[in-house]
Amino acid sequence: MTEPQRALPDPEDGADESEADQPRRAAEPGHFRWAMVWTALGALIPGLGLWHGGRRVAGSIAMGLFAALLLTLGYLGFAGRDRILALATNVDVLNGLTVGLLVLAVAWVVVIAASHLALRPPHPSATQRVAGGVLVGVLSLAVAAPLAIGAQYSRSTAQFLGAVFTEDPGSGPVTPGAPTPSNPFGDKDRINVLVIGADSGTNRDVRLGLRADSVMVASINLRTGASTLFSLPRQTARIPFPKDSPLHKYYPNGFYDGVNGGNDEYFLNAMYNNIPERIPHDLLGKVKNLGAEVMKIGVGEALGLGKLDYYVIVNMDGFKSFINALGGITLNVNYRIPIGGKTTEGVPPSGYIEPGPNQHLNGRLALWYARGRYGLTTGDYSRMERQRCVINAVVQQAQPQVVLTNFEKIASAGANTIETDIPRRVLPDMIDLALKVKGTNLHSVVFQPGVAGWVSANPPWPAVQRRVQQALQETDQAEGGKTTSPSSSPTATTSATKKPTKKPSGKSEDLSDSCAYHPAK
Repeated sequence: MTEPQRALPDPEDGADESEADQPRRAAEPGHFRWAMVWTALGALIPGLGLWHGGRRVAGSIAMGLFAALLLTLGYLGFAGRDRILALATNVDVLNGLTVGLLVLAVAWVVVIAASHLALRPPHPSATQRVAGGVLVGVLSLAVAAPLAIGAQYSRSTAQFLGAVFTEDPGSGPVTPGAPTPSNPFGDKDRINVLVIGADSGTNRDVRLGLRADSVMVASINLRTGASTLFSLPRQTARIPFPKDSPLHKYYPNGFYDGVNGGNDEYFLNAMYNNIPERIPHDLLGKVKNLGAEVMKIGVGEALGLGKLDYYVIVNMDGFKSFINALGGITLNVNYRIPIGGKTTEGVPPSGYIEPGPNQHLNGRLALWYARGRYGLTTGDYSRMERQRCVINAVVQQAQPQVVLTNFEKIASAGANTIETDIPRRVLPDMIDLALKVKGTNLHSVVFQPGVAGWVSANPPWPAVQRRVQQALQETDQAEGGKTTSPSSSPTATTSATKKPTKKPSGKSEDLSDSCAYHPAK
């Protein structure tokens, strides 16, 4: 018998076994639109398009990783603001996040492209190729652009934090009431920050070094955010040092030449440069900035606050860039403020900022608002008052949406403008505190003739210290019961129509009153 002849496959029956083993196409030639739909769905849920296109293993892995990412984000969301702030102010975490976001962007784009290739018909037409390429490009841009922006923001934040804030100090023995990672301020009820406006810009001889063009202390209640600014004239003499400080040995009668209280080499604004040149560099131990540390000790003793907790130096030349990065600030101008000019040399100003309410000033004009004094009879004292208004405007007008929109510019300007010894470990708590401050009115005291018997050449320090304590109590009483919601902060528009409240001697000023529009003042 002859063996039955095996039937040959009919060419019209379809593909051979090797073709049958290939992944099934979800969209046959007549279903290209469904391939487009599943590509879009695969962009929303990475891996879904691959899975539907027959690439089950790759699709499952992608969806699993995406689910893990969502669970991680959900965990962080429930971990609370403190945990999020701690991560957001950690330079190593931010650098890792930068790399992670870029890797995620590339991987997501690859998944989108691979999904479309798995879903489209085996032999797409030229029109289908173009349409598919456009869809993949649009989806890739929609996914990658936000991730790339997030990576850039993360990188800018890491650079800003690394450039401005100090490394966390090493851990040591913990004493009762001492700061700990969970309680960085210890048992304090307030912190005191020295704010120095530094004149070290491009128009100043570098051999002269930094001069403290303005000196303020911000005393902040940690519970309520109630804050008082104390301003000392830059020509203040005889800044004292506590008896238990090594500086007292060198200046037992304060920073004073022992003869003339009008010697400008012994003024407050000369301490930063002159004292470090006359004492051993390790006299105060290992410190970031000896000049600033000296001023923290001296100014804190002068005001009766003890050694100040931190310092912040703002370079006045870079201040313009910082204000411009914020989009400018709105201020009330109560009298003509000169732009430039030198009184002693008879050089007139190049112009004036004219009086008017709610004037939106760019960085250059805001700087002159804070510094201009040509021809003004009150000189430095009126300038000190205006500087407080600038600080108040920045605190109240730096809205979250403005900061986010201009974040890179602000971070870059801040890195070039600000120096501080605030450690990174306390930044989460400082951010919380800043939100409390934003929900209150700033109060201030300017030490000038008529206030606590003030005389710059020989200040009555006991009377000054009594005034400081009185002002702190007044601020706490005025702001202690107020909400700390940022939305409750006053705006320049409302303050422009507000009549100033006259404060009797010994009272601190509410800056929403003193910075209001009252040209008759």
